[in-house]
Amino acid sequence: MPADLAVIGLGPLGLPLAQAATAASVATTGYDPDPHAVAELRAGRPPFDGGDGSLTAAGIRRMLSAGFRPTTDDAELGKVRTAVICAPTRLGEDRALDLSAVGEAARALAPRLRPHTTVVLESAVSPGTTEDFLRPLLEAGSGLRAGQDFHLAYSPSRLDPGNRRHGVANTPKVIGGLTPACTEAAAAFYGRICEKVVRARGPREAEAVKVLESNYRYVNIALANEMAVFCHDIGVDLWDVVRCAETKPFGFQAFRPGPGVGGHGVPIDPNYISYKGRSLGYPLRMMELAQEVNGRMPRYVTQRSATLLNEHGKSARGARVLLLGVSYKPDTGDQEGSPAREVASRLMELGAQLSYHDPYVHEWSVLGRPVPRADCLYEAAAEADLTVLLQPHRTYDLQGLAVKAQLLLDTRGASPAGAAHRL
Repeated sequence: MPADLAVIGLGPLGLPLAQAATAASVATTGYDPDPHAVAELRAGRPPFDGGDGSLTAAGIRRMLSAGFRPTTDDAELGKVRTAVICAPTRLGEDRALDLSAVGEAARALAPRLRPHTTVVLESAVSPGTTEDFLRPLLEAGSGLRAGQDFHLAYSPSRLDPGNRRHGVANTPKVIGGLTPACTEAAAAFYGRICEKVVRARGPREAEAVKVLESNYRYVNIALANEMAVFCHDIGVDLWDVVRCAETKPFGFQAFRPGPGVGGHGVPIDPNYISYKGRSLGYPLRMMELAQEVNGRMPRYVTQRSATLLNEHGKSARGARVLLLGVSYKPDTGDQEGSPAREVASRLMELGAQLSYHDPYVHEWSVLGRPVPRADCLYEAAAEADLTVLLQPHRTYDLQGLAVKAQLLLDTRGASPAGAAHRL
């Protein structure tokens, strides 16, 4: 029997969607060109270590027993009613989104595309990508016309790894189709696995939703980071400021500083649409400033670390520094864009002797060199000249760590007041 759904790209975006669809009794095929990822899934193992407990070996086995079929054979894409592209997009050095994986997914799907199929793009992209980049590839490879022969839509992914309250099923799903019929076709599909579907005017509006959501987070974190540096310089406790400010019942949402910003929801600047060489002709100053502020936080954490060591009569060169939590957010092992790597590399350049601890990351390397993993957390904190908390995983007893550590720098403000030096 043909599957109802093909998820193209079985990474951190695609696999949770496939899991939710399978749980909703949607017959699902998962396509990925990576034979290792598919082999791991067929063997009942997650192909990546998310660490948040949502994608376990037991969960993968349940998916397989419910009919989930992972494959590297693109011929399987011709047997589905709905195809959702979840290919990764990352920022290049020029701040442009790399759409090569989306293009590869489209070229795999296009020759197999059948009339009346619904195609949805979920990857993080700039407004216009669905119509100006994806649509021509699908039409050229299939000979079919989007909006006439097949349905085409965009739906921004809203996954939040480690979030135990909100998943695919109970997070409202935004959909923007090329035509009203495209929107309704996509809504009919997502209505089977999501509790609420929100219709956007079109794909560009839906794509702009992703831009707004990602950049809202990024810009507000930049504000919190800038306030952290400012408050430290004038001797003000920022964490007490945030605690008080968030009691305001309107007009304020609390964001907190940290050592940098990572994750899959990359900040998207619509000024960079590289595939047509288009430019708005003016800079998006808010994004440029946020990038500047957030980008310098790993350097600031390194400077604070060196200063703390110096104040306690120790040099960064030769100092034993323990990094706690090297993922990009708490309670997950996902390291996509994690600032921990830059913090570590800068400390290495100062001559520090690094070790790390993370309950979700069992091996870690920086600058091509493996970083020793601390087996006994409390002993390691007691022996280190400086312990730097980068991610406050739930498993960490921060009160106990503050007692054991010789010197603790808390970049997340998670430890009890007065128990550590805060960012």
